[in-house]
Amino acid sequence: MRIIAGKFKGKRLKENSFDHIRPTTDKVKQAIFTKLQFDIPGSRVLDLFCGTGALGIEALSREAEEVIFVDLNEKSIKLTKENLRNINVQSKVIKADALKIVEKLNGQFDFIFLDPPYASGLYEKILQKIAECDLLRNDGLIICEHFKKDEFNYLPFEKIDEKNYGTISVTYLKKKE
Repeated sequence: MRIIAGKFKGKRLKENSFDHIRPTTDKVKQAIFTKLQFDIPGSRVLDLFCGTGALGIEALSREAEEVIFVDLNEKSIKLTKENLRNINVQSKVIKADALKIVEKLNGQFDFIFLDPPYASGLYEKILQKIAECDLLRNDGLIICEHFKKDEFNYLPFEKIDEKNYGTISVTYLKKKE
């Protein structure tokens, strides 16, 4: 697992041996950031269910102004912090239940990465909470990585794109107009 582009390009992120973490593959990460590349500099990013922190760290490498990492699992939090230390970057890393912490976050985000455990039923719940707390800027995007066969209700948001990469899908959501 490596950083694809930006100021930390080529740096390796610590791999994990934990069953609960399913890191985003370099292929999927590259596809996501190719789509977002011109909008990342100066952006505010929320990486919910961060796992290794790979998506948020990629955003930092590409000049995101701020990234907040959230995960409930202590091993994920330690791994994310270690990966941030390895690139010598300070960022807020929060050990918390995503459904509870979103109510306590201040301001809005340009990008929100969602990658909860597959088939967990958390997609609908967290999307509802994000909407209730008005965490997404009007022109912001939510990027959901999920198992291709998983179907979930993305309301109150609107799906603007979906790409498949083998068994993985990435769905892009925005606020309904």
